[in-house]
Amino acid sequence: MNKKLYVSNLAFTMDDDSLQSIFAEVGSVVSAKVITDHRSGRSKGFGFVEMSTDEEAQAAVSKLNGNEIMGRTISVAEARPQEEREPRSGGGGFRSGPPRGGSGGGGGQDRFSRDRRSSY
Repeated sequence: MNKKLYVSNLAFTMDDDSLQSIFAEVGSVVSAKVITDHRSGRSKGFGFVEMSTDEEAQAAVSKLNGNEIMGRTISVAEARPQEEREPRSGGGGFRSGPPRGGSGGGGGQDRFSRDRRSSY
């Protein structure tokens, strides 16, 4: 059974192939992915490596955790399952015209104009 590892404190120049080659020295790598920012494409400094067996994953943790790679001391640990998140609302978007199902507007007075009139 495959075992996923979380790798943090990666150099920002690290890519998927470099990450895979580092872990391939320890065992058989199923996949290696450096997480990047969607907008800039720049590495976020962490990634995930999937090893083919639990034994290889444990060997990778014991041999690579705390090692300096590309000028940074990496941390390697067993990945935890992703926590459930509440769904995000769609929000955003542009819609022209009045709201559906409504009369399309208010009275034209706000609370400040009412307050000014009453103080005269």
